[in-house]
Amino acid sequence: MSGHSKFANIKHKKEKNDAAKGKIFTVIGRELAVAVKAGGPDPDSNSRLRDAIAKAKANNMPNDTIDRSIKKAAGNLDAVNYESITYEGYGPKGVAIIVEVLTDNKNRSAANVRSAFTKGGGNMGTTGCVSFMFDEKGQIIIEKNDDNDFDTEELEMIAIEAGAEDITEEEDGYEIITAPEDFSAVREAIEAAGIAMAEAEISMIPQNYTELTEEEDIKKMTRLLDMLDDDDDVKNVYHNWNE
Repeated sequence: MSGHSKFANIKHKKEKNDAAKGKIFTVIGRELAVAVKAGGPDPDSNSRLRDAIAKAKANNMPNDTIDRSIKKAAGNLDAVNYESITYEGYGPKGVAIIVEVLTDNKNRSAANVRSAFTKGGGNMGTTGCVSFMFDEKGQIIIEKNDDNDFDTEELEMIAIEAGAEDITEEEDGYEIITAPEDFSAVREAIEAAGIAMAEAEISMIPQNYTELTEEEDIKKMTRLLDMLDDDDDVKNVYHNWNE
C-alpha cells in the first residue's frame, strides 16, 4: 500500500467533517441504533455496538450524544428500521466506486445515488460490477501527534499480538490492516493501550488505483464524491481514484 497513503484523505475528510458534523453524527447515530437493535444496548455484550461507539469517538462525537443515541434506540426498537444497501458503479475514466447507505427510504436513496453518478460523469452498475476490485479489511488509522505517546515497536507488538495482518508507517502516522473477523480484537487492544485512533472501521480497500489526469475528469469526480458526502443516507464511499 506504499505510495497510496490515506493520511491526505483523512485530513481532507476531517476538514469536511468539521464543516458538516451534523451529517456525520446523523449517520453514526443510525449505526448506533442498528447495532442496538441487532444486539442490545450493552456494549460489553454487543461487539457491533462497541465498534460503532469507537467510530463515534474517533469522529469526536460527545459522550452524552452517544449515550442519548443508545438510550433512544433501546427505548424505540420498533421504530428503528434502517436498511443497509450497497450500490456500485463507475466514475470518470472507469474509476470504481462503492456506495454504502443506511436508509429508511430506499427509493430516495437509489434516486440520490443515481443522480450523483450521473452528474459526476459516471454511471451506476450492477451488484458485483466493481466490488471484486476491492478487499474487505479492518482498517485502523493512527496519527502521529501530541495526543499519542507511544513508540512504533509498542504499537506493532500490541497490534500483531491482537491479530493484525499488516502495519504500515507513514510520515504522519500508521495504517493497521486486519481481517474483518479480527478487527474488533485489534481495535480494542489498541484502545486499551490508550492509543487514540483517527479512524477505525471495516473498509473496502482497492487492489489497484486509477489516475485522473484531465482537469474536467477531476472536477466531475470531485462533484460526484461531494454529492455523495452531502447525502445523509450515505454511510461510506469507497473508490480507487488515486487522489
